[in-house]
Amino acid sequence: MKFIVSRPDLCEYTNRIQNIIAPKTPIPILANFMIVAANDTITLTATDLTCSVCCQGRAKVLEEGSTTVPARRFSQLVRELTSSHIEVASDEKNNICLIADSSTFKLFGISQAEFPSMPNLDGGTAIRLKQKDLKDALFSTSFAVSKEDSRYVLTGLFLLIEKGIATLAGTDGKRLAKTALAVDVDPQFHCECIIPSKAIDEIAKNLTQEDDECTLTILNDKIALQANDFAIVTKLLSGDIPNIDKVIPKQAASFVELHRQELMTLLRQISLFTTEQNYSVRFTFVPGELKLNVNTMDVGEGKVSMPVNYDGPRFDIAFNPIFFLDLLKHTRNEVVTMGFSDAFNPGLFIDGMQKESKDSLSPLFVLMPMRLNEQTV
Repeated sequence: MKFIVSRPDLCEYTNRIQNIIAPKTPIPILANFMIVAANDTITLTATDLTCSVCCQGRAKVLEEGSTTVPARRFSQLVRELTSSHIEVASDEKNNICLIADSSTFKLFGISQAEFPSMPNLDGGTAIRLKQKDLKDALFSTSFAVSKEDSRYVLTGLFLLIEKGIATLAGTDGKRLAKTALAVDVDPQFHCECIIPSKAIDEIAKNLTQEDDECTLTILNDKIALQANDFAIVTKLLSGDIPNIDKVIPKQAASFVELHRQELMTLLRQISLFTTEQNYSVRFTFVPGELKLNVNTMDVGEGKVSMPVNYDGPRFDIAFNPIFFLDLLKHTRNEVVTMGFSDAFNPGLFIDGMQKESKDSLSPLFVLMPMRLNEQTV
């Protein structure tokens, strides 16, 4: 195998797949990329046996072939080089030689025969959709997925497809994010699965904001995505999807529209007065105004306010400011609509000015309140 490739391009190719490589693995071949060179194209593949990814790129192939290279060391070396182009070659013993201007490097590889093959997708249901639509849906939901391994089922993103609608939802038990999009699939097709967050991160990273299409292929135990020159196949998480609709408030006593950027600024200010022992912000709604207040013995007191279109009686509720900021960061509209009933039930948030609608495909969010203390505003 021998090819010449642009160094920036090779950096991009390795960056797109290197997160799949496990930091430590008892199987040496899993610490390597597989590189296949043919028809002026190089294909790089990485796997951890649960998730497999590959990407293709342009190169001047002088001799077709394949091998595997130590992934992290290869990626780091390519990033550190300064030449515009790199020549990569391997011999029959899988020694990999890199030539960059006057510099020469040699890495010891492993035969590609030991590298696991990409999973077979025969018999899967293929769904075509715009990359932008899927990327936006993942942006609106994946941030709420649990980071705690002890809550295994919650560490993935829920996907439900029925009646031509794909619903995605993420939750960690304290917050929930849900959105939906119409998909071109047989209305009789039904699917419920949990996609690992590691795979979701890689999918989102490699999708574009263009109208280019991608293909989602769903099987009983795995799911795959193909987009442009990138492909990923991952096993699904086992377990039952919780009934997330139970935690979504069916109705709210009041709705109020909040200016997203202004509220984000105030939350960043007021959160500086929270502590690990008191990590909550009191939201007080009075006619025409929202007041935010934190009072802690170790830090001090912060009070901020902003105008809102609220005309009901005084209402107090407390939220975790980091969770609230996360929610606001993953909305797109200038205004977020908040619905609430009392200080003990979840707050409902809708991206935009529309009120709750069961038929709406717009993203919605649910945030559990925190206990109110006795401070007054």
